[in-house]
Amino acid sequence: MTDASVRALRLVLGDQLTESLSSLQGLDSTVDAVLMVEVADETDYVRHHPQKIVLVLAAMRHFAASLRDRGIRVEYVTLDAPGNSGSFSGEIARAVERLKPERVIVTEPGEWRVLEMMRDWRETLDVPVEIRSDDRFLCSLGEFARWADGRKQLRMEYFYREMRRKTGLLMDVDGNPEGGAWNFDSQNRKNLPKGLRPPQRLRFPPDAVTEEVISLVSERFADHFGRVDGFGYAVTRQDALRALRAFVTDCLPSFGDYQDAMKQDSPFLYHGLVSAYLNIGLLLPLEVCRAAEQAYLAGQAPLNAVEGFVRQILGWREYVRGLYWLKMPDYAATNFLNATRDLPDFYWSGETGLNCLAQSIRQTRDHAYAHHIQRLMVTGCFALLIGADPVQVNRWYMEVYIDAFEWVELPNTHGMALFADGGIMASKPYAASGKYIDRMSDYCRNCRYDVKQNTGPDACPFNALYWRFLENNRALLSRNPRMGMPYRTWAKMAEDKRAAILQTADAFLDRL
Repeated sequence: MTDASVRALRLVLGDQLTESLSSLQGLDSTVDAVLMVEVADETDYVRHHPQKIVLVLAAMRHFAASLRDRGIRVEYVTLDAPGNSGSFSGEIARAVERLKPERVIVTEPGEWRVLEMMRDWRETLDVPVEIRSDDRFLCSLGEFARWADGRKQLRMEYFYREMRRKTGLLMDVDGNPEGGAWNFDSQNRKNLPKGLRPPQRLRFPPDAVTEEVISLVSERFADHFGRVDGFGYAVTRQDALRALRAFVTDCLPSFGDYQDAMKQDSPFLYHGLVSAYLNIGLLLPLEVCRAAEQAYLAGQAPLNAVEGFVRQILGWREYVRGLYWLKMPDYAATNFLNATRDLPDFYWSGETGLNCLAQSIRQTRDHAYAHHIQRLMVTGCFALLIGADPVQVNRWYMEVYIDAFEWVELPNTHGMALFADGGIMASKPYAASGKYIDRMSDYCRNCRYDVKQNTGPDACPFNALYWRFLENNRALLSRNPRMGMPYRTWAKMAEDKRAAILQTADAFLDRL
């Protein structure tokens, strides 16, 4: 096929590595070409963790090879290719000029800023640009908008029930939820028993293609937060499926019981470790949920574990995507609590006497990973309590996690962790004292601070900061019905005790 014979140029982005992608549907290998580009703008518009860059670039190169093996023409531009313009817009323009296609076909992206680029292409390119919906998700954006229309509160739980009915996942023959309840969260809050050792997790030694990417990333992004050595994530669909099967067999049976638990020097515990593969397209949400459901039906995993896992994907993942596109672009600028404090330096160094934060940040440095409770109730809760600027916090989460793409990161951080949206997503702030961390982990045993103290230089900062957070945000939060109990507890404290707590909190913040 000559360059002049290209009928449709089909762009595949780094988080669209799915052979059934809508932009690839109807592809004719005799007249169509696929364009894949590694561009500088996407590697450093935020300073991504090096392991995230390795994952995306290595997976892109393997995906391109799999397309070529099927006889599909792939125009691939590497990050260090001569003439690389460094942007999606520059590379699509170069490809159109070179190949002269009759039209360009793309799948809608996961981020608002990229959609704006694609819309601009319709004006700047000399060929038609078709933007197709992303049908890899189980709820279309239009379907979510219809569900949300007219609702005063957009609570995930009710959306999740609709998705269970739609897909039939964990539903009995009479159309009722398996086990007679929609969720079993009350069973999923156990601390890890002493002496229980989580299973070894399946890791994937880098092949020659991935080693080449690691070398490139090590050279170009050495100043980014995070280590690249020890990379062991799957970069092909085959290995991602292996990782899913290993999770279902080795971890899913205990996932429910211990999904909220945290343990010193144990980064993975029983968690799925499949979110990154879902978010770049190596796995599809329905096949992941079906794999878990089948384990339940075969008697290999209990209902509380399977339902809890399915809810994270069928519920939360689909919900936050719908919310993101429903509320953007204004959503990112909301700051309900008027939080303006700079994020502390130790979010990048991990050097802090607070062991829970040190553990969560250092494992993120080493693996580009922390599970949802570490993100929500440790790094997120601390940022909430000190009044950290949501823009800085969102940027940090985007930079450090291997599965962070704005559509999923922003609502989870902005709405759940920081309550910056004022309750669009969560019914109350997820503020907590050190008691929660002590109950769900062994971190406090090795901490410089005493979780049982509320005042003084040795008191756990979470304790005093929690009460300071309530006091400082009284005007905004005191009428929230779910905040009534803590405000009543605060009001009943002796005045001198409240003063000592606030003084302890302020002294700690002065030292940050």
